[in-house]
Amino acid sequence: MFIAFAQRRVLTLLATVHPVLANKAGALHRPNTSAFISGLRNYSLTSAMHATHGTIYALSSHPGKSAVAVIRISGPQTLGILKSMVPRLASRFTLRPRHALLTRLVHPEDPKNVLDTCLCLWFPAPHSFTGEDMAELHVHGGIAVIDSVLRALSGISGVRMAERGEFSRRSFDNEKMDLTTLEGVSDLINAETEAQRRLAVRQSRGELHLLYDAWRRTLIELMALTEAYIDFSEEENIEDGIYPQVCERVDELVDGIRRHLDDKRRGEIMRTGVSLSIVGPPNSGKSTLLNKLAQRQVAIVSPVAGTTRDVVETTLDIGGYPLVVRDTAGLRKASADVIEIEGIRRAVESAREADVRIFMLDVRLLSGPQPDGIGLLDDAAWKTLLELPHTFVVFNKADRMPDALLGQSRLGQMALARAWMEKHGVRLAEVGGAVVFLSCKTNDGWDSLMHELAEHIRRSWEDGASGSGEKTQMPLTKARHREHLQRCLDHLVEFQQINSSDDATT
Repeated sequence: MFIAFAQRRVLTLLATVHPVLANKAGALHRPNTSAFISGLRNYSLTSAMHATHGTIYALSSHPGKSAVAVIRISGPQTLGILKSMVPRLASRFTLRPRHALLTRLVHPEDPKNVLDTCLCLWFPAPHSFTGEDMAELHVHGGIAVIDSVLRALSGISGVRMAERGEFSRRSFDNEKMDLTTLEGVSDLINAETEAQRRLAVRQSRGELHLLYDAWRRTLIELMALTEAYIDFSEEENIEDGIYPQVCERVDELVDGIRRHLDDKRRGEIMRTGVSLSIVGPPNSGKSTLLNKLAQRQVAIVSPVAGTTRDVVETTLDIGGYPLVVRDTAGLRKASADVIEIEGIRRAVESAREADVRIFMLDVRLLSGPQPDGIGLLDDAAWKTLLELPHTFVVFNKADRMPDALLGQSRLGQMALARAWMEKHGVRLAEVGGAVVFLSCKTNDGWDSLMHELAEHIRRSWEDGASGSGEKTQMPLTKARHREHLQRCLDHLVEFQQINSSDDATT
């Protein structure tokens, strides 16, 4: 029963990775065990080649005016197109692969109509991005020039404009890149911060592909060993300890996948951005801080309490790290306004879901009660926000610091602030809990806050995600990867459980 279960489960695992792989692995015959295992070790995924959809072209650089624009062509007619548009190729001149040729570019139906002077590059199959014959035309980036070249290409029979992502799709179909590598290229194109770029570079170079492919090969080999044990253990000389060896290696694989999944979503967070929620009582400077972070007027600033009713969101780059910053409604109890009450509920929800919180308080609270200040700390639900991991307590309006604090050193001020919080039952989390004094008006403490934020993000999420410093395993970057790996892990764990129950009954 166990052996049949093992074979069925491994095939299910392979189907999760690739249906073609599972079908081929299940249909193989095994007249020679060693040859069977060796063949599976060298087996590589092959996707069914899609029927050729003709030759395609597209503007690969950003649309609009620029110094240079790049137009890509891919497909079986590529060389013919170049010969019809590059006069030098009409003679016996040979275009060297991957060498730039400075040339006139003419209309294919009217050689006297010179479209531009361009650089032409030729990439014969299979040594190109798509795996097909491919060319690049580097033309001047004027709108009229680009339009004239695109119109000329569109008039050639059998040539059409590429669909969105079609160059990448052909690269995938022709096995030039796997899906994780293509996703890395997409992330690299869309990277807006240095941390996102570093992470995308690792994935586009195939680090995830190499990791997952190694696990796939291990699964195939373990299935081969298990099937050999099933079919030949009583008839052939199968090495002793084959099956225990399979179980041991399954344990190692389970440990490796678990470590990969237990990454605190570092890769996903660095890819999509660290969410940061600014919370606190009314008029503590939350909207002012958001505007200062964004360096523009994102939120309305007013001395009237309750100006911000909903969550205001913007995306920023702080120290090279992506942040999605949210300003929220001021937290206070004394409100009969149903809209403000809903805004406060959303503020608390935003703070709980955020990766990082900035809890802003008026520094004058340290010298005595202020409106909406002490009442805030009396609410247990709000006070717990201060105690969540990755929470910065920012005492704003340091330019109005009470006299009792003015004569203190910065360490002394920090000690008084922590003593004040302990007095009101607030305990900062051991992970990422920090106190910062700030004046949004005079910029006092601004550099300290930016440094603390950037360093905290680096320590919490980037280390091990983008490969800075010590070499570490490439983390997960998409929820889809996590879902498939979790399914794989569930099957392997079930394998272990069945094995343990069989051992207990023997």
